[in-house]
Amino acid sequence: MGLGQPQAWLLGLPTAVVYGSLALFTTILHNVFLLYYVDTFVSVYKINKMAFWVGETVFLLWNSLNDPLFGWLSDRQFLSSQPRSGAGLSSRAVVLARVQALGWHGPLLALSFLAFWVPWAPAGLQFLLCLCLYDGFLTLVDLHHHALLADLALSAHDRTHLNFYCSLFSAAGSLSVFASYAFWNKEDFSSFRAFCVTLAVSSGLGFLGATQLLRRRVEAARKDPGCSGLVVDSGLCGEELLVGSEEADSITLGRYLRQLARHRNFLWFVSMDLVQVFHCHFNSNFFPLFLEHLLSDHISLSMGSILLGLSYVAPHLNNLYFLSLCRRWGVYAVVRGLFLLKLGLSLLMLLAGPDHLSLLCLFIASNRVFTEGTCKLLTLVVTDLVDEDLVLNHRKQAASALLFGMVALVTKPGQTFAPLLGTWLLCFYTGHDLFQQSLITPVGSAHPWPEPPAPAPAQAPTLRQGCFYLLVLVPITCALLQLFTWSQFTLHGRRLHMVKAQRQNLSQAQTLDVKMV
Repeated sequence: MGLGQPQAWLLGLPTAVVYGSLALFTTILHNVFLLYYVDTFVSVYKINKMAFWVGETVFLLWNSLNDPLFGWLSDRQFLSSQPRSGAGLSSRAVVLARVQALGWHGPLLALSFLAFWVPWAPAGLQFLLCLCLYDGFLTLVDLHHHALLADLALSAHDRTHLNFYCSLFSAAGSLSVFASYAFWNKEDFSSFRAFCVTLAVSSGLGFLGATQLLRRRVEAARKDPGCSGLVVDSGLCGEELLVGSEEADSITLGRYLRQLARHRNFLWFVSMDLVQVFHCHFNSNFFPLFLEHLLSDHISLSMGSILLGLSYVAPHLNNLYFLSLCRRWGVYAVVRGLFLLKLGLSLLMLLAGPDHLSLLCLFIASNRVFTEGTCKLLTLVVTDLVDEDLVLNHRKQAASALLFGMVALVTKPGQTFAPLLGTWLLCFYTGHDLFQQSLITPVGSAHPWPEPPAPAPAQAPTLRQGCFYLLVLVPITCALLQLFTWSQFTLHGRRLHMVKAQRQNLSQAQTLDVKMV
């Protein structure tokens, strides 16, 4: 009886809570990875510079290609619009397949995370293999998790509800950043290694438990015509909906790409999102630099560390408020408002100048928080594009993971452009070459190689001025580009309601076809 009560309590958890918890088990690992993997290999394992750059270059290529590759392998069977009767999957089976994939790939992600913190091969080889393995499993987890957002719910309200819990659990997962400072010690690595083992075990077990709960909830929906316990309205209730299978006449990759090329809203969205990804990573890459050269004389080192930690948590908490606005005004209006806010704050900061320290501190923090918050809202827009893709191309099942993968393929170059363009602009304006001074590393990492002598004091004001103009002009340029591209995006308002209605009609028509067979 004592064992049955906790099990019954877990089974009674809302689907949105279980789905959101998957973000927790990813975030507790990924933030620690971002903070410490460079410093671990450079300062602890003593990787040489050539091996480091070779590993990063291979990782860049793999990171760009694996999203569409895994998306295609996952969803190519759904692209046919002419399935043969009796040979298909069901909508419920598609969701169960994604949940099962998360149940496998989540623990493997935790295992690949552990591989960073124990030396088991030459440093250069381990660096390359660990990066590729970890990013591969992270991509699989992210693709299936995001695809479930489109597959579990159809209405904007339900998708926003699911995303709300993702943000809540992501904020909780970001607390691992604060805890990591208590264990990080390059001289005695055992404590930090034990901390990472604890995180990995917790994450792996969490993925196993959450996916088991999701699987039971989806299977129970078949016996519950009202689906009272599920936050879904996309065809998981009632009759099974047959969709295309591998035996159907599947379309080729070339034909799918031509369909995407004709998808006007997809093209405008990825154009805007490319700028957004660039700005998000620009803020992440240069946040420590801005703190050092604009605020270091006025805040303590501990305060800087707290600001860095809060910059990981605050976007998730702030996103909870943004999602409440989305329920009232719609995602399109909220995103447009954030672009206008970014432009307005940047212009205000430009006019105020770098000597208004309180305003400067607020701007640096809010710029990162609002930019990261916008990135998290855009997942909801991709789910709407999944619906429009299904309607425009008359698919029998939404190719959710594949579309998320194609978005990532087009927008991930923004991750590379951010540090390259930022350092070039700083060098062009000030003559200060960061690569001759130090290598930009993730927050919490030391400089990978010895730092040459600091520039002469006479150069400091020029460098500070360059950092200030970089801080304000990049958001202004990004905001103007995004406001233009976002104004061309039409999947909102009446058109979005029409797409939702058509997808709902397609689901009902497929249910009738199944009953006729």
